Amino acid sequence: MKILAFILSSCFLPGAADAASAKEKPRCLLVSSYHPGYAWSDGVEAGVRSTLKDTCELRQFNMDTKRHKDEAAKEKAGREAHELIERWKPDVVIAADDNAAKYLIVPYYKNKSLPIVFCGINWSAKTYGFPFRNVTGMVEVAPVRALLKAAAEISGGRKALYIGADTLSEKKNLKWTQKAAAKQGITLDKRLVTNSAAWLKAYLRGQKDYAFVVIGSHAGIKDWDDERMREQVLAKSRVLSVSVMNWMMPVTMLGMTKIPAEQGEWAASVALEILKGHKASEFPVLTNRQWELWQNQRLLEKVGITLPERLKRKAKRVINLE
Repeated sequence: MKILAFILSSCFLPGAADAASAKEKPRCLLVSSYHPGYAWSDGVEAGVRSTLKDTCELRQFNMDTKRHKDEAAKEKAGREAHELIERWKPDVVIAADDNAAKYLIVPYYKNKSLPIVFCGINWSAKTYGFPFRNVTGMVEVAPVRALLKAAAEISGGRKALYIGADTLSEKKNLKWTQKAAAKQGITLDKRLVTNSAAWLKAYLRGQKDYAFVVIGSHAGIKDWDDERMREQVLAKSRVLSVSVMNWMMPVTMLGMTKIPAEQGEWAASVALEILKGHKASEFPVLTNRQWELWQNQRLLEKVGITLPERLKRKAKRVINLE
């Protein structure tokens, strides 16, 4: 009887109740295409975590495909994410950015029972055939047209150079930037590079032969050093530079940028609705609605460029790098 009483009483101890409650929580898995420390991914993750809070047991799998870019590594990362899903059996998956879509969702979960919410797919989900019956999400679209229009107005020219890393995401970014440039009568040349020396060589060319430079992401350039590149750009800049990526602002003068947390917050909100019993197919694929205006005052002053008052007034973030 004493043993039975102890067992019964232990069932009602606070620790036992908490453990039971934890086990009852639904399981949420965040699959990130990239790695911790990559600014975009960190922002998406922050949005997911701040929205989910403690409503589910959250795990994260990082595919790390910015640093490991060969096809075999990407396929292996997708396979490992699939194996984790089959082993852990989450109730809903949030898949962030293009490679999670290409190497996990499409080959393993097209029209399956597992609900998946994607976010951060660049420009169009049609590339992957989304939506599926079990898949919805938010597409990442940058305010490229507005940025190019402002750049042409400020620089007084319509010949530009795009510089970015030689990655899948940057190739997509370049494609859509080229389309937007063509519609505005802007000639846009390109340089997609794999190391910082090649990036600086392209940037120097941009100062001599172009009205302005469009700065893509450095993610995928393994030897990129923020401090060194910032110093080099400050010393060598002669023309306007623009970007749609806030983490590139230390080497860019004007930015109209997407907000990564918006992607994570929206994806997590839909995941919560799915956990309540809704189907992924009930939520249409959307594009982001928010963006921020940045200016790097030190670079602008160094080159002697003054932004129009309408841009200055709207600036939400100002960088003064010392």
